[in-house]
Amino acid sequence: MSSPPTLLKTAVFTVLVPGTVVVAIPRALARYDRESPSLDSRAARLVGDVSFAVGSLLYLHTAFRFASEGDGTPAPRDEPDDLVTGGVYRYTRNPMYIGVLLCLIGQAVRYRSLHVCWWGVVCWLGFHRRILEYEEPHLREKHGDAYEEYCERVPRWVPRVLEYRSH
Repeated sequence: MSSPPTLLKTAVFTVLVPGTVVVAIPRALARYDRESPSLDSRAARLVGDVSFAVGSLLYLHTAFRFASEGDGTPAPRDEPDDLVTGGVYRYTRNPMYIGVLLCLIGQAVRYRSLHVCWWGVVCWLGFHRRILEYEEPHLREKHGDAYEEYCERVPRWVPRVLEYRSH
């Protein structure tokens, strides 16, 4: 079970880091962008709102998993002690990043902003590089065979949902 200090640290990290990446920067970028008329429809706004909501819920679920399953936070200096593999981590190894990217897609559509869309691409490339160069080697070293087996079962980005239905 997660402790109140862990939940508080998670909340502070969430406001500071994902809050900046998903809210503050897109808002600033959108100010200097021409609105894309192709995204100016009720359907586009609905897609943007749904993407943002799903991404937010996905991020919150994963942050709670870090706290409850591993007694850690999303902050790199306060990571979970245990390998977190429950919840949506059964389907993809990086659902927290996917949640942030869904939020950015939602912001790009809501603001009708190509700059925010490009910000999302830059973030994905940064996330991917961090995963390959730091997170995966670190987790292999920390968790050994358990992480190797997890990598064999669960894809890095795109969930294999159909395979899990048959089990």
